Amino acid sequence: MDVSSIAALASSMAHERTMNAVSITVLKKTLAVQAESALTLIAGVRPVTLAQNLPSHLGNNINVMV
Repeated sequence: MDVSSIAALASSMAHERTMNAVSITVLKKTLAVQAESALTLIAGVRPVTLAQNLPSHLGNNINVMV
């Protein structure tokens, strides 16, 4: 192995390390944006109010047709 191939290999490895670091940074930022979006959606959900005129047995069972 001559000196130029060693230098090329070192340069290639450094480039790959840089690209991996950039990819990880972009992934972290994407996850942060998604987490913020999820929190915004959760904060926008209105609380459920119970209907007071319905009998208490309604909503306890689910009918499933196969």
